[in-house]
Amino acid sequence: MEKLSTKKLILSIVIILITIVLWVLPTQSFGIDGLTVIQQRTMAIFVFAALMWLFEVIPAWATSVVTIVGLLFAVSNKGFMIEAAGTTVNYKEIMASFADPVIMLFLGGFVMAVAASKVGLDAYLAKALLHIFGNKPKFVLLGVLMVPGIFSMFMSNTATAAMMLAFMAPVLKNLPKDSGAPAALTLAIPIAANFGGLGTPIGTPPNAIALGALTKVGIDISFGSWVIHMVPYVLILLLIAWVVLMLFFPMKMETLEIEIESNAKFDRDFWIVAITMPVTILLWVTEGWTHFDSNIVALVPFAVFSITGVFKEEDFSKIEWHILWMVAGGFALGTCLNETGLATVIINAIPFTQWPAAMVILGAGLVMYLLSTFISNSSAASLLMPVLAVVSTAIKDELTALGGAASLIVYVAICCSLAMTLPVSTPPNAIAASTGMIKTSQMVKVGLILGIIGGVLGYVLLRIAAF
Repeated sequence: MEKLSTKKLILSIVIILITIVLWVLPTQSFGIDGLTVIQQRTMAIFVFAALMWLFEVIPAWATSVVTIVGLLFAVSNKGFMIEAAGTTVNYKEIMASFADPVIMLFLGGFVMAVAASKVGLDAYLAKALLHIFGNKPKFVLLGVLMVPGIFSMFMSNTATAAMMLAFMAPVLKNLPKDSGAPAALTLAIPIAANFGGLGTPIGTPPNAIALGALTKVGIDISFGSWVIHMVPYVLILLLIAWVVLMLFFPMKMETLEIEIESNAKFDRDFWIVAITMPVTILLWVTEGWTHFDSNIVALVPFAVFSITGVFKEEDFSKIEWHILWMVAGGFALGTCLNETGLATVIINAIPFTQWPAAMVILGAGLVMYLLSTFISNSSAASLLMPVLAVVSTAIKDELTALGGAASLIVYVAICCSLAMTLPVSTPPNAIAASTGMIKTSQMVKVGLILGIIGGVLGYVLLRIAAF
């Protein structure tokens, strides 16, 4: 533990020194035409955040908070030395990152997940849905893929994986280890949780970061449009995962029973949640017809659960606030990159417009996949998406034939969730690895195959179905 602390201390000092050097160097030393002092400060803070996220010196959410505070002091119109050359950013725009509409969308999703768990609706639905798949091992495996896949569209994929593995633990312990079933069923849960998160904007933080980055450059994707495009893709991935798992881990038994205990009481609170959740989801997916903004709709369950007493003061502690602050940091960086003009300067300095659009999409996706394999996918998304959003508008004409200007960012978001080859790649992977039911080599093999297949299919999807 001491060595780890010392290592982090050294890393912190090195990162701070790099940030200071970037801050104090003459602007002309960067070799970028038109770089202003304000843009230089933004660049220094961007590099600070990138390195902190990359090496995880402090928690990702803490890096985001420090980044926002740094931007407020360094580049806002209420900061210090605001007479420095360059366009400053209205401090209200930076602070608004904490309450960005997409943050409210995520908050609504977290509130629904907390309420569903509190009244036992999640366990009741899991039991009911798994029952549909019967007791034949191959169909049970399909159920173990589909159920958490659906759940993680509306719940944290970490919470989904933890819940499902808790349900499955008694079953897994009693299965013969040489049957293939323990590994197949254990791997199915993180795979489903990671894939399922792609289905909706609230399924995983990179989706929200992607939407926020696109909004900053004037591209809006509705909740319903995202669902229409991504849910079929998720279902295809889950079916492919089913085939891959059966090929690698044949299950040698005639029947397989999974019993899930539900604490649902079917009382007043249960029915309030059971009615409010589908109504909210319906309003989300019909945004194109009702014209109710999905970010506003997300606050409906919060209001209903608050006024009816389903959601109480102590339930606030169950919301994953660290995820919200993590996402907010990415939004603040995106705002400052755009408002100071730094993003445009970077785009002009790098000849993206001279590269084939397909190469830009696939190259950015590969970089995101590699980053997300080793660091938090939220950190990786916050790092790359603000700049890539500006790239998408700079080459929007070239992207038209490849699914539109949004295709670059959406593909990068897809690659975030496809990166699941190692236990450290995603929290669901880490939870599954901690059971001892699977080997890292098994996770790498299956994760790599599904990542490649998912990347190819994602690219094809964006080519044939533009947002």
